[in-house]
Amino acid sequence: RAAQQEGAIEAFQKKAAKTQSKAQAITDNYVHVEQILQQIRSAIETKGWEEVQSSLKGIEWIESVNPADRTMMAFLPNEDGKPGDRVELYVDETVHQNAQRYYATARTFKDKSKGAEKALEDTSRKQRKEEKQRAKDEAAGRVGKVKRSKRLWFEKHRWTILGDGRLMVGGRDARGNDTVVKKHLGKDDLYVHADLHGAPSCSVRIAEGFQDDTAPNPTLPEHVPSLRLNQSNELGEPSEDVLEEAAQIAICWSRAWGSGGGAATAFHVRSTQVSKTAETGEALGRGAFVIRGQRTWYRNMPTELSLGVVAINGIPLPLVGTHSTISKICQRWIRMQPGIEKKDTIANRIAKATGLVQDDVLGCLPPGNLNIVEDQGLITKK
Repeated sequence: RAAQQEGAIEAFQKKAAKTQSKAQAITDNYVHVEQILQQIRSAIETKGWEEVQSSLKGIEWIESVNPADRTMMAFLPNEDGKPGDRVELYVDETVHQNAQRYYATARTFKDKSKGAEKALEDTSRKQRKEEKQRAKDEAAGRVGKVKRSKRLWFEKHRWTILGDGRLMVGGRDARGNDTVVKKHLGKDDLYVHADLHGAPSCSVRIAEGFQDDTAPNPTLPEHVPSLRLNQSNELGEPSEDVLEEAAQIAICWSRAWGSGGGAATAFHVRSTQVSKTAETGEALGRGAFVIRGQRTWYRNMPTELSLGVVAINGIPLPLVGTHSTISKICQRWIRMQPGIEKKDTIANRIAKATGLVQDDVLGCLPPGNLNIVEDQGLITKK
């Protein structure tokens, strides 16, 4: 942007100088210009515009006339007394008035140049401010703001990375539950749900996960791991440990967290066991599903989550998951349990300490008050 503004300043200054030079030349060649104006007026008065226009060929000092604007393009003499600079003259105006038109245009270009200079100063000031903030953020280990045109698809939902690198998503509300099941629960994916009314419907993606980013965002601090979302059949079936992780997270995303309980129960089934149709054949309400067949249960799962910072496809984001996975991926993290501090307060502290967008942080925190029980350099730098 600064380069464009510098180019605009140079262009305006050149136009202003050229236009002012023509204005001065008209004044300096007062007699010459006055003679041309008198001659053309006399010819128009006796012959009319059309005849004058058709008989200009061979006239040394006049190039053309424009009857509609009542103007002509004429030449001023150069140092050798031959036709030089071309100027537009208004036939009905005096030499002085024609010169003033060019002076006025030159002033307009000068004003535009000054406006562009001010804009360049503002841009430079903004850049210096951003660079200063970037240096502060870098020194504090905070991530800088990254412009992006749209959000990653899974950010509409609750999401996490499981221990083997695969993606898990869950609905934020009844509408989100419907979307997760209808759009993001493939035939090979697994459905996970806390054994509580209104809990989110969760999908453990069998062939979608994260791998190290081979071209990480160079503006991010070194301690922020860079990952890239990819689809891969190499993930295969999740292990029992990974499924226990998924169950624990599904519980923490439910009202089990807000109730302050220390443990709860969840289950998983195949996607083919999930139906939107009740036994009676009636369609269920928004966000509700029927599970048919045997369930795999996970009992007494703890209500505890950890949070770190990762870059997904170059975008810094908060990552919430089980402590074992977060501490493995992230150098800096906090561990959270149900507590008494408000989410907004915690989100504000995390955003200030990390540079993350506060709304992004708030959206990933569990549904209820919480306490930070351990801080590995995420909020309090070590």
